[in-house]
Amino acid sequence: MLFTTAQFCLVFLPVVVIGYYLIGRFSPLFAAGWLFLLSVIFYGYWMPEFTLLLIVSILFNFLVGGRIAKLDPINSTEVKQRQAKIWLLTGVTINLILLAYFKYANFFIENVNYALGFEWSLGKIILPIGISFYTFTQIAFLADAYSKGVKEYRFAHYGLFVTYFPHLIAGPVLHHAQMMPQFRNPANYRFKGENFSAGLCIFAIGLFKKIVLADGISPYADAVFNAAEMGQQPDTVEAWFGALSYTFQLYFDFSGYSDMAIGLSWMFNIRLPYNFNSPYKSLNISEFWKRWHMTLSAFLRDYLYIPLGGNREGSIRRYINLMLTMILGGLWHGANWTFVFWGALHGAFLVINHAFQKCSCGQLTALRQTTLFKILAWALTFLCTLFAWIFFRATDFDSAIRVVAALVPDLRISIYSIHPIFWNQGLDVERGVFWIVVLSVIAFLMPNSNKIGELALSSYRNKATFLPLSAGFALMSCLILVLLNSSRDASSAFIYFNF
Repeated sequence: MLFTTAQFCLVFLPVVVIGYYLIGRFSPLFAAGWLFLLSVIFYGYWMPEFTLLLIVSILFNFLVGGRIAKLDPINSTEVKQRQAKIWLLTGVTINLILLAYFKYANFFIENVNYALGFEWSLGKIILPIGISFYTFTQIAFLADAYSKGVKEYRFAHYGLFVTYFPHLIAGPVLHHAQMMPQFRNPANYRFKGENFSAGLCIFAIGLFKKIVLADGISPYADAVFNAAEMGQQPDTVEAWFGALSYTFQLYFDFSGYSDMAIGLSWMFNIRLPYNFNSPYKSLNISEFWKRWHMTLSAFLRDYLYIPLGGNREGSIRRYINLMLTMILGGLWHGANWTFVFWGALHGAFLVINHAFQKCSCGQLTALRQTTLFKILAWALTFLCTLFAWIFFRATDFDSAIRVVAALVPDLRISIYSIHPIFWNQGLDVERGVFWIVVLSVIAFLMPNSNKIGELALSSYRNKATFLPLSAGFALMSCLILVLLNSSRDASSAFIYFNF
């Protein structure tokens, strides 16, 4: 069930919260088990046929992680270190094989068939929702068990760590050390009004981002990219509308999900790591990746870029490692060459940025502090990001090229011309301009929800008299947004559910 539906907000969530705090009064461990059980049910609501796969994955990684911890590779003999490494490699390999089969087997077969003229087929392989996130989470657990001595003895806590429903489907990617102290803390199983109210506030912001902002602009993006996929050539205005619309749709869709995940966790006295920090305000592409999908960026850095050698072996090797990391990061998002190309584009952007920083070190220090330089740096970063999103959204290169080709200004076409793609979809261009202006102001100028949430939490702790009023306002906002969403023909899923 989606966070934006009445089933979730009016049935599932109240049941989970009430049970969590009632059971937590008597047994924190049983309350953790309750949250684990309901998280599995939450997953099963989406894909009951893959619930067993999730449970088997959890059992396997829990046992492998326990075996590595028992061997204690940090403080043990060389023989035990080798044995622990074998367990680590075995666990990581099996996790990757499982992910590769469900996510990339058809992609691999299709490309072999195309290259060699074969007609092999594995049938239709359905991608289990959330498999990328729970696989990466558990690979990180095994790596930390080997390199940092991480141990987990309670299966209920480990199962909850993997399946915790606010993050299970679309992240953020979690580390064992971030969550286990919280799950073990008995105080977190006692109701705290300030945490619950602040969580409700952040959840309402996330709902607004998804239901109003992301879903509001999505028809413009879908119209252009779907038409391009069908072979239609967008005009210049349509292409720029499509690219800008998707750029903002993706941001508010995913950041909305992340806000809801954080807000839900605060309701349980649990803190998830922030995943967004106003990435469209970035002044270079490196800063963008420190602000966008921050937990995935950290995972790729810690478990791929650094093990490849990072920047320790000279500039050329550093650039190669950046390219490999971003290409694999692109492939993680989906089994399509457009995702690979999107990753390669960002790898190239990062290489150019680092080379520029190195070559201009010292000479441009004063210039970088000027307003003009910052504006130009921001504009270039945003345009590069927007350009790359076209390949991220397009289903194939042909449709992506149609959109890219139309970005070149055609002075014969104005915003007041007839735009066939929008005309056929009944979309109003002036309303689209309004949407893009509003979303631009929010993304570029407004404080992000992280700051709003922290401010709300601090206010609630210092002025408890605000709690009933603010909690009531946030609850009413959530109900209105859920009713608005329920009135639509269908509720749209979050974009990152596909990855």
